[in-house]
Formats: sequence, structure tokens, C-alpha cells
Amino acid sequence: MHFKAPGFSGLRHSIEVAQIVVEEVGLGRTSVICALLYDTMQIARIPREEIKNAFGEQVAFICDGLMKVAELYERHTSIENDNFRKLLFTFAQDLRVILVILAERLNLMRHLKLYSEEDQRSIGSEVGYLYAPMAHRMGLYRIKSEMEDLAMKFTNRQVYNEIARKLNETKRSRDAYIDNFINPLKEVLLKHGFKFEIKGRTKTINSIYNKLKKSNVEFEQVYDLFAIRVILDCDYEEEKSQCWRVYSIVTDMYQPNPTRLRDWISVPKSNGYECLHTTVLGPENKWVEVQIRTRRMDEIAEKGFAAHWKYKGIKTEKSMENWLGHIREILENPELNAIDFIDDFKLDLYDKEVFVFTPKGDLKRLPKGSRVLDFAFDIHSNIGRRCVGAIVNQRNVPIRYELKNGDQVEILTSNHQEPKQDWLNIVVTSRAKTKLKQALKEQMFKQSEFGRELLVRRLKNWKYELTDTLLSQLMRGFGYKDIHVFLCDVGNEKISAVQVKDYIQQLERKEDEQIEAQKSTVSADKFVKPDEELTNSSSVLTIDKNLSGIDFQLAKCCNPIFGDPVFGFVSVSGGIKIHRIGCPNEADMRSKFGYRIVRAQWSGTHGNMSAVTLRVTGSDDIGIVTNITQLLGKDQDVRLRSITVDSSVGGFLGTVTVLVNSTDRLESLVKKIKAVKGVYTVDRIGN
Repeated sequence: MHFKAPGFSGLRHSIEVAQIVVEEVGLGRTSVICALLYDTMQIARIPREEIKNAFGEQVAFICDGLMKVAELYERHTSIENDNFRKLLFTFAQDLRVILVILAERLNLMRHLKLYSEEDQRSIGSEVGYLYAPMAHRMGLYRIKSEMEDLAMKFTNRQVYNEIARKLNETKRSRDAYIDNFINPLKEVLLKHGFKFEIKGRTKTINSIYNKLKKSNVEFEQVYDLFAIRVILDCDYEEEKSQCWRVYSIVTDMYQPNPTRLRDWISVPKSNGYECLHTTVLGPENKWVEVQIRTRRMDEIAEKGFAAHWKYKGIKTEKSMENWLGHIREILENPELNAIDFIDDFKLDLYDKEVFVFTPKGDLKRLPKGSRVLDFAFDIHSNIGRRCVGAIVNQRNVPIRYELKNGDQVEILTSNHQEPKQDWLNIVVTSRAKTKLKQALKEQMFKQSEFGRELLVRRLKNWKYELTDTLLSQLMRGFGYKDIHVFLCDVGNEKISAVQVKDYIQQLERKEDEQIEAQKSTVSADKFVKPDEELTNSSSVLTIDKNLSGIDFQLAKCCNPIFGDPVFGFVSVSGGIKIHRIGCPNEADMRSKFGYRIVRAQWSGTHGNMSAVTLRVTGSDDIGIVTNITQLLGKDQDVRLRSITVDSSVGGFLGTVTVLVNSTDRLESLVKKIKAVKGVYTVDRIGN
């Protein structure tokens, strides 16, 4: 399950995982035993019966699931690999298997600095792509946040360090502001007799980074870098009333933003999260997020569904059981594509939800943006397949209608309705997408069987037999990549039987040399002509284990140049694409296709000329652009390709594209441009 790093013993790892299981996840004796046995089982291969006799059936069952996960990792399971489906299915058998694995992954991330740089990027990408969202779905916000931060630290270190540095620089003023906000509020709450804890919490580096990307602003322009949390101590029966009383006090003291109220107390999130969120205008006219919850709600927010067991009878685990049941249901589909499943799985990690009602008044929770068709599939797959529209609030609406909070929805069906391919562009929930794909495949299979029967019957009349070889030739000859699609079109008479007969007769007239030519053509199709502008000789680059004679291409998504830290990615055609370490697509490639990553490093003194784009900011000086272009014109090792300037009041933003042959030349050029009078910053873009 995990790599062994120098100085990182199995015993220490097991104890630390068990500690996380108890203190941070909130599990009990059974899960702790499983966490402690995990490493020992992998090394000693203890029989299941022996574990069962010593610790009982429950421990043996969970350990069995953990061992299956370990075995899949020993096979270097990739998300693209079919074994990955088995990994997910193992998770879905018992909630505690997921929770122990999450604890194991978290501990691994905390010690990731002990591993090689390659392993750091590979493990970090996987945790960020799969396990952090999984922790989110389990309601483990603290673990999810730490996983995301650590994944970013090891896969996007430069940006991580920059945000961490700026947070550290502003810590003193931020702490002073939090005290200035909290102290008056404390006095009022104490005066009203509340028992509570109040604290300020700085947002995670990863969440700040996402906000910077989404808002396209600088760090200094992000106002809500922290949140204030009020945690109340009260009986369960008084929770809702006390939270709303505190909300009233906060909004009396500070002006609220009415569009930012989030009530997850009346109707909790699908992962059990309960809290009141509001944003108010604090001192110095700064917006501040305030979260109001009780001690029970806080424990569930930190420890997720594991905390529900402690409060059994107050809240149920029904929604989590429904989610696990949904996973088991779709994983049992043998045609499931693991990558599609993960993409659909992430669709369910929504923060915004819409609440609608059935005609009987039952509450249904769906992601914001859900349509009538999503609601229909949520009720039952057969209702989804036959859906023709709905009556929403006594008004007829189409299947595309977007549901709104409080809608009362009655689905309309017809026995003549059949699922359509374009419905995939309408639905947004993972359940609807999965059920719809299954329905479309079943529909295609029925139609393709009809097409096959029709073809067999017609060819038999013409004294031909429909063999698998002939069917493959027909499929390729008519330009199809899928046999079922081809047979469907035969059944729909988009391709007539006469056309098929004519093509077979053409095949019969071909001579042996034409067949040989066809074989050579098929063989040649496996090779892709290199892009002459981007292809380089492998003498400039060492790929994997000193392989030579390999053509490669420089990836256009990140534009690496000689001297950049790089890695290779084996494309579908068999060629090698060279990407920069830190490429925006790196995490996705390592998570989904880790087995296609190869090591690469530059050799020699320099490479070919490559295009690099620089972003330059400076004062709005009429001579500054002239100075930059003259500087570039004098440098014999640099060629200017283009320059654009966008002036604004008091400053300018320019982009300069140049051709250079190494990072050394690029660094020298950047220093020269920075030295030009009036230039503020010079940054490389396109990565």
C-alpha cells in the first residue's frame, strides 16, 4: 500500500495510523486493531482464520478488505486500470475500510519528504485527485484540507511556498484583526448567558490558491483569508434555537450580506455537515465569514460520519448508506469505465444543493443545477428512462427544467418514451449519468442484435456467411470504430444490405498483393509523423534508463525549454511528450496514467531554440517598450518573436515572446529586463 522510505519503520507507521484513526477520525477498538495489524499482515501474510480466531469476524472482514487494497497497490494499479474498479468496490463494502485507508494515506503524506521527488509527485497527485475528495465526501473536513495542502506542497511547491510566505508575513496584522472582531462579540455572548468557544481560523493554502485562480486576483486582494467560528455548548433540543439566537446577535453587531447566508442546520449537507454560515461587514469595512455551530456539529464537521456513531439515535447514517449502496450498484456494472466513475463520483462532492419535494411531501436533496431528468432518475431508473416532463408547482415543464429550492415535482412518464443520447448533456448528477449510460447501452445492444439478425438473413440469401472476421472488415470499411454502432445503423437502415453486398464483392475482387498492401498500411498506422517544429534528437535528452534513438515532442501546454526540470509521458501513439515539472496537466496525468510517466533530463550544453512567453509589468513610460526591444535586439542568443503592450492608468502590462535555447539564457534575459528602468516584474507564463 505504501512505499518504504529511509527511517520510516513499519511499526512507527502502524502506531501513527492507529493514532489518527482514534484521535482524528474518531473510530473505536475494531478499527484500531485493523490499523495496527495492517503492516504486519502485509509482511507476515497472516491467514484470515488466524485473525478471525484471535480478534473476531469483524476485524477479519475489515482486514480482508485492507489486504485487497494492498494487493492492488502492489500491482501498481492505475486509475485507468480495471483493477482500480476493484479498489473502489472494496472501499464500498465497509465504511471503516475507507476510513482506515484515509488515515494511512494522511500519515504517508505527513512523511512524504522522506521519499524521492518522483514518488512525492506521484503519491501527492493521487491523494489530491482521489483521497482528498473521498475525505470530503465522508465529511472529514480537517483531513481533506490537510491532504489538499500537502498534495499542493509536493506537486506545486513554488506557488505553495509563495502563499505560505505571504500568510506568514501578514499573520500579525491578521491576528490583531481577529482579536478586534472577536472580543466585542465575546462580551455580548457572555452577557446573554451562552456557553461557548470562539476562535478565528485562517483558510488553507489550497483554498486560498483556488480562490486566487477563480477570482483572477492577487493575494493582497483576497479579503476573506480567515473565518470566525462560534461553537456552542448546549443540549441537542436547544441546538437550533441557540444557533439562530447567536446569528441574530452577530448580525445586530455587524451588517450581514444577505446573499451569503447558508442554513445547513435546518437541512444538513448530504455528508452530514450542519452549520450556519453568514458573511458580515467587520471593522475597517472588511467582509468576515462567521460560522455558528454546536459542539456536536463541530465534532461531526471534523470527524465526519464516524462521529455519527457516537450520537446514534440523534442523527442517522442513512445518506451515507445510500451513497455506499449507489457505489456498489454502479461498480457491479461490468462495463464501467473507472475514469468515468471517478469523474461522476466528483460530481457528488457539491457544496451547493437544491431541496425539492415529491407530491407526497418527501424531501429530496440534489446538486444545485439539477434538472427534472435528474430528479426522475433519482426516484427510479425506469421512471428516468420513461420521463417526458414534469408538473412543477402545478405547471407543466420540460425535462430540461432546472429545479429550484422548494419546488414540488411530479414526474410525467410515457411507455413510448426511450432514452436519448443527448440526455447526457442535460443531466448533472452521477446517478443519472450512470443509469442513463446503462440504458443507452442496453438500447444499443437490442438494436445491434436486430441489425445482426437482419444482416445474417440477407447475406445467407446471397450465399455469404457473417463471420467475426467479415464483420470486422465491414465495420472498418464503412468507417466505424464500434461494431455495435455499425450494426445499429444496419438495423436502422442507414446502411442498406445492398451496400454491404457490394462491399463484400469488392473485397473478393482484391488480389493477394492488395491484402499485403493493406497489412503494411495497418502496420504503418501505428507510427505518428513527428511535428518537425517540436521534435528533437534524443541526444539532447536522456529518457528513462538512458534510452537512445527516441524521438520526442515538447508539450505545448507548458512549453519546456532546455534546463527546465521535466518528465516524459508516453502518448497513445507510442511517442514521448516532454512536460515541465509543474505543468498544469501533471497531476491529472500522474493520477490517471502514472504507468505512462518516464523520467527525463537534459544532456549536453543547450537545446534547440524554443518559444517562451514573459509577462512584464511596469510604469506607463513612453520609452520603456523601446528600451526592452533594444535590449532584446542586442542579445545574440535571443530572438524576439512578438511583443504586445496593454497600457492602463499609471502602468502597463506587456507580453514578450522570445526564442531561447536554455533556462540559463532565459534567466539572464529576465535579469536584464528587470534592470530596465520602470520595469516592476517579469514572470514566465504558459505553464
